[in-house]
Amino acid sequence: MLVAKTKDNLKKCKCMSCPSYTLGCKIKNMPENMFKLLDDLDNVEHYESMFCAFEKSHCIDEDRGCLCETCPIHAEYDLHREDYCMKTGGTLAHKCLMGFDDADDDLTKQ
Repeated sequence: MLVAKTKDNLKKCKCMSCPSYTLGCKIKNMPENMFKLLDDLDNVEHYESMFCAFEKSHCIDEDRGCLCETCPIHAEYDLHREDYCMKTGGTLAHKCLMGFDDADDDLTKQ
């Protein structure tokens, strides 16, 4: 089941509290995120939060810890991965919620 791109889910999301989402990322992306909240989130392709519903972060480049398993969305949607901020996995384009997409599998085989 794909994570619904709703404002209610966004309120439950823990991505903004994650140690990997640095203060610099928050400051850099706050204006754009606020602007996107004015639109219907179903029409938003990328949002710097709720990475399990959108796509990986365009800002996070280092894993400093993960809160995915403690997130209510992770439990509600029965997600089985972590680090959605580093590896896209919750969007229709990748259709993968239970493992990494094919590109990531190729990397692990090398």
